[in-house]
Amino acid sequence: MRIGVRVPPCVPLPELVAFVQEVERLGFDDVWFPDSQLLWRDVFATAAAAAVATSRIGLGTAVTNVVTRHPSVVAGAARTVAELAPGRFVLGVGVGNSSVVPAGLAPSTRAGLRAGLQVIRSLLAGEEVGFDGVRSRLRDPVAVPLHLAASGPRNLRLAGEVADGAILLSGVASEPLKAAMRQVADGGSVPVTVSAFCRVTDCVRRDARELKPVCLSIAANGGAAFLAAAGVRVRVPERLPRLRPDLLHAESWASAVRACESFVDDEAAELFARRFCLYGTEDELAARLTELTRSGVSAVLLQHVGSYDLPRQLVADFAGRVRPVLRR
Repeated sequence: MRIGVRVPPCVPLPELVAFVQEVERLGFDDVWFPDSQLLWRDVFATAAAAAVATSRIGLGTAVTNVVTRHPSVVAGAARTVAELAPGRFVLGVGVGNSSVVPAGLAPSTRAGLRAGLQVIRSLLAGEEVGFDGVRSRLRDPVAVPLHLAASGPRNLRLAGEVADGAILLSGVASEPLKAAMRQVADGGSVPVTVSAFCRVTDCVRRDARELKPVCLSIAANGGAAFLAAAGVRVRVPERLPRLRPDLLHAESWASAVRACESFVDDEAAELFARRFCLYGTEDELAARLTELTRSGVSAVLLQHVGSYDLPRQLVADFAGRVRPVLRR
């Protein structure tokens, strides 16, 4: 199973590129860059800079969208990065929440996402595409694997149907993961990458508190029943705490945690960490990753909380503590 890490483009590119080189040196298989034009550096410029500075590690967008970027623009950018990193670049696409909402736009509908993906796939294959009566093609196309990020049943099936891979956003809890993988398989047989928050820790109860904004965000966006079914009970207020720019991307994560204290208790946060995330000792995490491999998961995408610092501690702890256990 491939082990990747999410790296937000939150620092000047020279610093970020040096970090990606260190991630490659430490043996990680992939780095994934999120796309949110008002929060971070441009995702394709970031991927291109990382491409020319590395030689082995896989690079991916996690994820871009077809709302703030026209599908033809996405295809052209993906082709360019793929030329710099032959066989190493994956184009991850999703509905675009953190890109589109701050720009006053709406996330992709399923129909819009399907249409955008089909245009991107056709252009990267060198095929001619129609745009409101105009027929165009991408000059010098390059094949790029297209992965769709999804959590709901319809988009999970869409990933299996039209993409080369699926990025699952529902965490690593066994039953929800199995259900999500079945829904992807209903659309077709593609490799599955599972995204999960991760922390190597000897005290899950203490460190799980940092996940409270994540729990509240999931519950407030239609996931309350999903969490409650797993025993994670969250009280959703009429109005979410006001943090800049939003709860899940708060500029002060400590303030976000404090703002969520009355809605997500410590027990709920700990249960969420243990069931849906990769929180625990090196032995516990190695065991969970082994289970994921046996369940058919092709790759994991490890995340740290917060949006404006690099996952230095996560990378160091995983490489120094978890990977040696996996190699036994």
